[in-house]
Amino acid sequence: MAVAFGRSSGDITTDPSLPITNVQATIYSTAVGLGQTFGFFGRQALVTASLPYAWGDVSGQMGEQTGSVHRSGLTDIKARFSVNLFGSPALRPREFAAFKKRSLIIGTSLTVSAPAGQYDQTKLINLGTNRWAFKPELGLSYPIRKFDLDFYVGAWFFTDNPHFFPGNSDRTQDVLPSAQAHISYTFRPSLWCALDSTWYSNGATHLNNGPPTGLQNSSRMGVTLSLPLVKQQSLKIAYSSGVTERVGSNFTTLSVSWQHVWFDRR
Repeated sequence: MAVAFGRSSGDITTDPSLPITNVQATIYSTAVGLGQTFGFFGRQALVTASLPYAWGDVSGQMGEQTGSVHRSGLTDIKARFSVNLFGSPALRPREFAAFKKRSLIIGTSLTVSAPAGQYDQTKLINLGTNRWAFKPELGLSYPIRKFDLDFYVGAWFFTDNPHFFPGNSDRTQDVLPSAQAHISYTFRPSLWCALDSTWYSNGATHLNNGPPTGLQNSSRMGVTLSLPLVKQQSLKIAYSSGVTERVGSNFTTLSVSWQHVWFDRR
């Protein structure tokens, strides 16, 4: 179980097809998440789901007019299923506690974003997207003493939004490939730090089957620190910022999350 709180602020470089420019936003968010590990054909698997809520202010220009709006409500729900394809087999709690050997791990996952967020087709700024999104991903983790090197490649696939602003427009988005790299150092269980990087490109949008606009090419860097609390609990602090941005959110984000892990003793 995890509870998270975050703050994001910065500018948004919008799709040229949208009638809004000079967008600035400060968004606060909180989320409650649950996860369950289990054996899946002898391999270790994990399923997680999170219920997020966000609020904040967005300002920008439409033509020569400047305005701002406040939004508060649920954002899209996310769920993720992951399974190890190589390394880290499914173990019972006692076996897991006694397992000391670290080796290469190769895994895959599927993330699903469901359109449960607040959405009004007559408004340009919404917390929800009014569409489904799916992200298959393949990753590997390689340990070197107390270091772990992680690399992931994946891509977002989107369904269309048939009720885009002002309510009668159909908006589609091309596939958005992404890559992530992390290097972490573990001081002791639950006490570790990591340097994170993310890159994504393409994901052009189409309005009513029109020409592609809003081609993305962005990268972010960040750091994460995990601190142990009482038994089976930890606190994570993460910071990230945009490095390059063509279209999308160039946010500076700070988040804090509390995590509690427990084992089924059966």
